[in-house]
Amino acid sequence: MNRAAQPGRTALGMVAAAWLVTSIFYFYQYILRSAPSVMVPEISLGFGLTPVGVASLLGLFYYAYAPFSLVAGVALDQFSPRKVVPLGAATVAIGALLFSTGDATLAGIGRFLQGAGGVFALIGAVTIASNYLPAARAATLIGATQMFGMAGGSAGQFLVGPAIAGGLEWDRFWLMMGLIGLPLAVVLFLLIPSQSPKPVAAEAGEGRLQQAGRAMKTVFINPQSILCGVIAGLLFIPTTVFDMVWGVRFLEEAHDMPYSMAVLRSASVPFGWIIGCPLLGWLSDRLGRRKPVIAGAAVVLFICLALILYGPPGLLPAYSLGLIAGIASGAAMIPYTVIKEANRPEHGGTATGVINFINFSISALLGPVFAGLLIRSSGGGARELEHYQATFQPMLWGVALAIVLTLLLRETGSAARPTTTAPPPSTPQTQP
Repeated sequence: MNRAAQPGRTALGMVAAAWLVTSIFYFYQYILRSAPSVMVPEISLGFGLTPVGVASLLGLFYYAYAPFSLVAGVALDQFSPRKVVPLGAATVAIGALLFSTGDATLAGIGRFLQGAGGVFALIGAVTIASNYLPAARAATLIGATQMFGMAGGSAGQFLVGPAIAGGLEWDRFWLMMGLIGLPLAVVLFLLIPSQSPKPVAAEAGEGRLQQAGRAMKTVFINPQSILCGVIAGLLFIPTTVFDMVWGVRFLEEAHDMPYSMAVLRSASVPFGWIIGCPLLGWLSDRLGRRKPVIAGAAVVLFICLALILYGPPGLLPAYSLGLIAGIASGAAMIPYTVIKEANRPEHGGTATGVINFINFSISALLGPVFAGLLIRSSGGGARELEHYQATFQPMLWGVALAIVLTLLLRETGSAARPTTTAPPPSTPQTQP
């Protein structure tokens, strides 16, 4: 097995602690990613921006998150997580402090830094889990990592929304989160072991930059890598673009729902991820199959999204649609396991960076597109249900496309891998 050697019991505990604290960093940065959805009017007033302007400002997170995924993946393959993950946390904290200033230019820089530093959380945790912890639990551990992230996403709506409604100033929130992030970076540096992943075999005279370029090229030219990125991206955007940016406004404007109730309903989606990510990852590991779990969950997501947009109000119990949609969306993390299994083990960090790059490039590119479509559909006036339906119907067909693309994936689960068995004992030949 080309995987890094499994550590002993003591070292395993250290690695598990490193994975846990890095996942907490992911929880922290996801709070910052999702919190703006519950304070759009306050941010709009504070910066003097239109809703489209706010969407563009918040979208800077993904413009940084996507390309820096490649940087983070290569850095984690070339250096130890201890050298780069704490730096990412400090960058997020500084970004939050800049966002709290109320200056639109500094806020834009801050939002960009939040994305650039935040990407080291997921890729760092996935790299630690997949390089040093049991391979048979890969999808489960990666799903658990995303569970921490979506717990932060849920907290960014479920807890921050009522706090803002209760009088917490939006800029004070960002200041507090920035001050929390700085000591978190110190804790990460102290707890993450300094051990490095198994070094990548280098050709004669090849430096780190050449190694990185070769690894990235190898991953990118693998068609399975591109499929994994696109599938993950199409399954992510109902959460990253629809729910986390427009979810609260959709419920308020299209269904006349009170703000406090809209926040709770919207938060049910990332709460569903908390359940779905580890559950579907465990199911995939248990079955030894990746494709059936991705495709089945995507079908459920398609149905939920169709009912959210077109279903009659009150058809299902409150919170159920958002919760089920979030659980099904957790399948978007399984391609993160597939891409690592479809590429060389020593390119694990780079592979995670590549799928993150493709995934969040889709969010970064389509976020402003959906915002523009919504404004155009409503003519710049009050937004109604039909405006949201016309705007987000293409997202529905994107989920359908993800189902089709999943059928083209090569199965990488343990049940599909060839097993080697010992040859049967030879039968002695009887001499005539």
